[in-house]
Amino acid sequence: MDHETNNPEPTRTGAFSRTGSLGSSLRKRSISMSSAVSLHIDDDIESESVSEAGDIGDRALYSGRHSSSTRLSLDHAMEGAAVIHPEDLHKISVVSPVREDAIFPLPVDPSKGPGDEKQEKQGLPMLLEYISCLVHLAVFGILGVFTRYLLEKLFGPSVSGVTSNQTIVYPNLPSNMVGSFLMGWWGVVFKGNISRVSDILAIGLTTGYLGSVTTFSGWNQKMLDLSVNGHWVQAILGFLVGLFLAAYSIIFGIETAKGFRWILKRLNTSMNKEEPSTYCNWRLNSFRHHLAAMVVLLLFLGVLLSVSGSLLKNEFGSGSSGAQLWLACLVAPLGVWIRWFLARFNGRGLGKSGILRWFPFGTLVANVSAAGIMAGLSTAEKSVNNMKFSTIATGIQLGFLGCLSTVSTFIAEFNAMRESKHPWRAYVYASTTMGVSFILGILIYNIPVWSKGLA
Repeated sequence: MDHETNNPEPTRTGAFSRTGSLGSSLRKRSISMSSAVSLHIDDDIESESVSEAGDIGDRALYSGRHSSSTRLSLDHAMEGAAVIHPEDLHKISVVSPVREDAIFPLPVDPSKGPGDEKQEKQGLPMLLEYISCLVHLAVFGILGVFTRYLLEKLFGPSVSGVTSNQTIVYPNLPSNMVGSFLMGWWGVVFKGNISRVSDILAIGLTTGYLGSVTTFSGWNQKMLDLSVNGHWVQAILGFLVGLFLAAYSIIFGIETAKGFRWILKRLNTSMNKEEPSTYCNWRLNSFRHHLAAMVVLLLFLGVLLSVSGSLLKNEFGSGSSGAQLWLACLVAPLGVWIRWFLARFNGRGLGKSGILRWFPFGTLVANVSAAGIMAGLSTAEKSVNNMKFSTIATGIQLGFLGCLSTVSTFIAEFNAMRESKHPWRAYVYASTTMGVSFILGILIYNIPVWSKGLA
């Protein structure tokens, strides 16, 4: 009797045990699935981040306005990771796109409350913000052309004699190194600080100025000039040396910028000051401030274009390098705008599934197309052999194509890939950009020059 009354108890205990075991198994499976989803999302985020390291074009304006909703969508995706079906994993990355500050996070100002942050977001309407961004890009793009022209003259045969058209130390190498170095400062270490003053200013400095100081199409064309005369080894070495020096220029820029920031922090600490307070007086945090900055730059752009047009009219007939520069200033904004628009495709991948999301297709298209057009203009210039046509072709190459292509953005993306979990991607990206551009240039420039005996 005692035995019979005790029978049900072990049965219930066994049931509880089996239920507990099943629950434990489900929890383990849930955790395992959550970890798998988390790893997938992390890898997807890194793939987008390295592709967006240099620029994301006009998407930066939208991501700044919707940063909070983006963060919430990512949080919801992570919270529901245990119940997401593996086939739906790709939807997570679509729902939660990565903002530009995922790789260059903006510092948080502890002195601001929620109300202050909301107030700071109140700037220009979307249309005016877009126009303001185009104006910033145009002004800084023209200034970038000026800087590249001056560096080319400074290090060229007429002054210091460091660069030459007949060696691997090509004329645009100094400007590519300087632009890559400054990208380490303004585009990596201090980009968040600049954005705290103005997001559009950060775009103007990095995409506009640094993207125009450096040029990939000019680099590629000089290697084509070497190869068309039979100097193939020098052409290949020119690509390798140019990549090596630009890559170490941005590394040197990042390290020196970090050192400078450390010094500033020590000085602020010794003076009992908080770092965020340094930017309070400079921050554009109202509609009036943003509008005033846009109007000032718009007037400055008008002056630049008017002066450039007037000087071009006076010097065009002479065929001087000055005439080429003034024409370059007039067409430079169009090159910057197109490159900025193409940058929106960085981090998006191919097709609906977004394959190869780590590859910056926007920057690739900008650089390869600029290199191809420059090769075509160089072929036409040799064929026509006319002074006025040479002035027009060189001005377009210096301004429009020099600003359409970029080394600073390219090398920022290369550096981000090299420091990621998949460093091989950096070399695939660099090899693809240089290889496709060079082969396209051979078809457009070398073969016609050889066939017509214009070398």
